[in-house]
Amino acid sequence: MRYSPPLRDGHQIKLIEGGQAYFESLVSALEQARSQVHMETYIFDFHGAALMVAEALERAALRGVRVWLVVDGVGTPRLPAEWRERFERAGVAWHIYSPLGTLGLLIPSRWRRLHRKLCVIDGHLAFCGGINILDDWYDPHHGALPEPRFDFAVCARGALVQQMQETMSQLWWRIQGVRHVRQQKFPEAFSSFRAAGLHLPWSHEAGGAAGAHVVAKAGLLLRDNVLHRTQIEKAYLRAIGAARHEIVIANAYFLPGRRLRKALIHAAQRGVRVRLLLQGRYEYFMQYHATRPVYGVLLAAGVEIHEYEASFLHAKVAVVDPDHDRPWATVGSSNLDPLSLLLAREANVVVADKVFARQLHQRLSRAIDEQSSPVVADTYTQRPWPQRLRDRMAFGLMRLALFLSGNRY
Repeated sequence: MRYSPPLRDGHQIKLIEGGQAYFESLVSALEQARSQVHMETYIFDFHGAALMVAEALERAALRGVRVWLVVDGVGTPRLPAEWRERFERAGVAWHIYSPLGTLGLLIPSRWRRLHRKLCVIDGHLAFCGGINILDDWYDPHHGALPEPRFDFAVCARGALVQQMQETMSQLWWRIQGVRHVRQQKFPEAFSSFRAAGLHLPWSHEAGGAAGAHVVAKAGLLLRDNVLHRTQIEKAYLRAIGAARHEIVIANAYFLPGRRLRKALIHAAQRGVRVRLLLQGRYEYFMQYHATRPVYGVLLAAGVEIHEYEASFLHAKVAVVDPDHDRPWATVGSSNLDPLSLLLAREANVVVADKVFARQLHQRLSRAIDEQSSPVVADTYTQRPWPQRLRDRMAFGLMRLALFLSGNRY
């Protein structure tokens, strides 16, 4: 299997930082939609700035646009009653992907989540990234935040939009088919599963989102549990292996497997500057503590680790050699941890363009220099024993979860 699909020229790619800018670009495009909107997200929250998106979807449906929305059953276990009624009155069609049911996450097969954040408008304009439909200044578990979440998305035109459209349509019709089977509507189920394998025509072109675009070579990377099990991981491995000067990775939940750790260590040992920007604020026990046991071997190899402290880091982005002949950058939903790389549905856009890579590199470098603290090897090895115990417990629990899921990492 190839490490990644071939990248194609002629894409228009715009880098978007933060939820507020993302929502403004997304809403601007939704207001110009004429045929269909198809959106997938892990979290769809109905507070603060996120309401802009819900209201824009409602308005689009009311003027006759076909609107399909899929949310994840863990990230968004239910829609508020008010918005269920509003969506249904407007004609917004929506599904919850893999609802948890009675036993919830006690069943390992339900750890396979829909984690990608995608939107396609009229078949010509697409959004992809790590940003949920969730106000940047608010967290459902932690309340108001001191600074906005650090995250990125892209707005894109070009060949990858068609690929994104097809994978979203496939999932939509498969969900429809499963629902019909459970309802014992077998002719309808057959029609839905058949539609999952068909291309759906889209005939109108959406207006562009505001802001300058970079004309670039780009492609879409997917991770699922059928045909694209390792596509994103292998793309990272290839880019790290080809790096000659610099690698910068910003990742919210970072627990790389053996191959990724070795690739980063080998890059640092051959003289590549490797910088990691990771979560510095406590969010979830497992993700926060399980990461830290891998710091030691990376620091020993010369990898620089910085922890983002201004707010929650939610980015899943990377840049390789932005100032040289073969720049590579990715923006998407995939963390470098076993949940993303082994279980979840994920989507990343890869861009091979110097201008785009430099834009992302500049923003990450500024966050490292101004909003983060370096992890010092001596301080790391001397951290208090209760912290080391929590780190080892979380790491062990993660390994146990992988064993129960039947995956090796």
